Amino acid sequence: MKILIKNGYILDIKTGINGVYDILIEDGKISSIEKDLDVTNVDLIDASGKYVLPGLVDAHCHLRDPGLEYKEDIETGTKSAAMGGFTSIACMPNTNPVIDNQAVVRYILSKAKSDGMVNVYPIGAISKGQKGEELSEIGELKFAGAVAISDDGKPVKSSSLMKKALQYASMFDITVISHCEDPDLADDGVMNEGYQSTVMGLRGIPAAAEEVMVARDLILSEYTKTPVHIAHVSTELAVDLIRNAKKRGVKVTAETCPHYFSLTEEACENYNTFAKVNPPLRTQKDVEAIIEGLKDGTIDVIATDHAPHHIDEKNVEFNLAANGMVGFETALPLAITYLVKPGILTMEQVVEKMCVNPSRILGLNKGTLEVGKGADITIVDINEEYTVDVQKFESKSKNSPFDGFKLTGKVYYTIVNGKVVVREGFLL
Repeated sequence: MKILIKNGYILDIKTGINGVYDILIEDGKISSIEKDLDVTNVDLIDASGKYVLPGLVDAHCHLRDPGLEYKEDIETGTKSAAMGGFTSIACMPNTNPVIDNQAVVRYILSKAKSDGMVNVYPIGAISKGQKGEELSEIGELKFAGAVAISDDGKPVKSSSLMKKALQYASMFDITVISHCEDPDLADDGVMNEGYQSTVMGLRGIPAAAEEVMVARDLILSEYTKTPVHIAHVSTELAVDLIRNAKKRGVKVTAETCPHYFSLTEEACENYNTFAKVNPPLRTQKDVEAIIEGLKDGTIDVIATDHAPHHIDEKNVEFNLAANGMVGFETALPLAITYLVKPGILTMEQVVEKMCVNPSRILGLNKGTLEVGKGADITIVDINEEYTVDVQKFESKSKNSPFDGFKLTGKVYYTIVNGKVVVREGFLL
């Protein structure tokens, strides 16, 4: 059936459309964007007072499938993504088995096709088994359908292996995503090293553990003349290093996550394991630097790092708890609440960081509302306030520190390839 979206405020960076228009969707594609379209026999969506955005693109999430389906699987993960307004997501390789060969890439693509509610793009591992010892078959991963390579969850400790990964990646034109952490410096720490960790009597991870590796990968990117994408940036100096590298012409892009611009290490008080993430939540000074990096364009992407865990893996002593939090269903509201409402970013900049840039970095044909393109669309009320209730999340896991938070920005519709998957805020 044709879908007609009426009277929405359309925001599209690529076409420059910025204003109240109607969108007609036919055969899964956007067929027309005009004022006052008059079409009969359609599924009519009244978007008055709401923003109509390109479907959100998440460059960094964990679907836990294959092998860890007790935390999340492709069906529940993509349902959660749809509820958050995401129409395309790229999933990290730290599954069991690891996404380091064609068979696992094909399994994910096949399962996403049969069970998924949104577009799923696998990210292959840099090293076999993510052991950091020898390179995966990067060409094979790319030809099977992987959109990037990363050992996310584990850093590539060997500088020599990272250099080779960049060199091979340039031959196959595939993005390298770096988890920047020096494990020796992190030294089994469990939260940010500082006043808070001292008061709580917990082993800290110094900011330097991230910054040393950011510096290394910037140097290797410059040396090999190959782009590198820095994942989940969390510290002030890391932002500075990336900013200076960009000024020098290094082909670097960077992402951060909503929790790094909305929470500090104080969220770990009372040994709150839902606030235990890697890299850890940092200081107020770091949060301000992340916000400044988003504002001046040093940080290109807001990604979720959606990391579901079973309650039994969080409901333990802080030292033993798993790192990570679910992020699909709160990412856009957090960006609106902490960045748009205070006047730090415009909605155009949010669209750039959550639609346009992730698509460009991963080489996806997404993130735009161009006529003729597949209809991936998110409709959101950026003024509606609501209280986060993790029990209503579509994700299998409920590990979020934002339970009970009052946020602004509610996703009303998610349309994937011309099919409505979320209507009036409810999953279909």
